Amino acid sequence: MGTASFDFGDETVIVTGGSAGIGRAIALRFGEAGATVVNADIQENPKMEGEDTPTHEVIREDGGTAEYVETDVSDPAQLESVVEAAREFGGVDVMVNNAAQQHSEAFLDVEQADFDELMATNVRGYYFGTQAAARDMVDRDDPGCIVNTASISSEVAQYDQVQYDATKGAIKMVTRGTALELSDHDIRVNAIAPGQIATEFTEGWSKQAQDAAGDEEGGFIKPIPLGRAGHPEDCAGATLFLASEDAAYVTGELVYVDGGWTAI
Repeated sequence: MGTASFDFGDETVIVTGGSAGIGRAIALRFGEAGATVVNADIQENPKMEGEDTPTHEVIREDGGTAEYVETDVSDPAQLESVVEAAREFGGVDVMVNNAAQQHSEAFLDVEQADFDELMATNVRGYYFGTQAAARDMVDRDDPGCIVNTASISSEVAQYDQVQYDATKGAIKMVTRGTALELSDHDIRVNAIAPGQIATEFTEGWSKQAQDAAGDEEGGFIKPIPLGRAGHPEDCAGATLFLASEDAAYVTGELVYVDGGWTAI
C-alpha cells in the first residue's frame, strides 16, 4: 500500500470491482486519502493469495469509512442502487468504473454468449456506471469526476484477445465522448490504461511480462523499459491524480500506466 498524497476527506468515491486487484488497490488508496469508499463488486471477499479481509473492512480497520454493495455492473439498475447508497454519504463525488472481465480465445472460436457477457460487463457497465454517477452529480449541481480503467488494449491488438480489445477500445471512446458531453456540467472524465499489471486477473501474462523485462520475448509480451511488471498500486496513484484538483484541467484523456510499454 502506498503513501497517500492527496486529500479526499470530504468526498465519496464509488469503485466498481473493488474487492481485488487494481480495484482493491484504488479503493484502499482512496481510503488512505480520507474518502468515504463504496465498493461495488459482485463478490465481497478478495480472491487473492494471502488476502482474506474485504476491502471495506480494511478501510474501516484503518479508521476510515467504507461500505460494500453487492453489484453486477452489467445491470444498470444495480448501478443506480450503488449511486443511491452513495447518497447516504452526500452523493457520489468520484466514480471509478473498474470492474471487468477478460476472455482469451482465438477469434474463430468465440461464441456469441461469451462475447455478449464481455460486452455487458466491460462496456455496458462503464456506460451506465458513468451515466448513473453523472446524473447524481448534475441533480446535486455538484461537479465531480469519473475515472475509467481502460487498458493498453485500447490501442494495441493482441492474439486471442479480439473481443477483449474491442471492449477496451469502446471504453476509450466512452471516456472521450462523455468527457465532451459532460463538460457542460463541469464533470471531468478520464481513464487509466494499465499495461502488464501483476494481479490474479493477469497471473499468466504478467509473469511473461516480468520475464520479458529481461528481454525474453513471449506472446505479445515485449521488454518493458522500466524493467518490471506493474503492480495494482501503480494504477491507484494515477487514478487518484486524475480524480484530484491537480488534474482540474484534464479531461477526455487516457493515462498509460505501462512502464513505457507503448513507447516502444
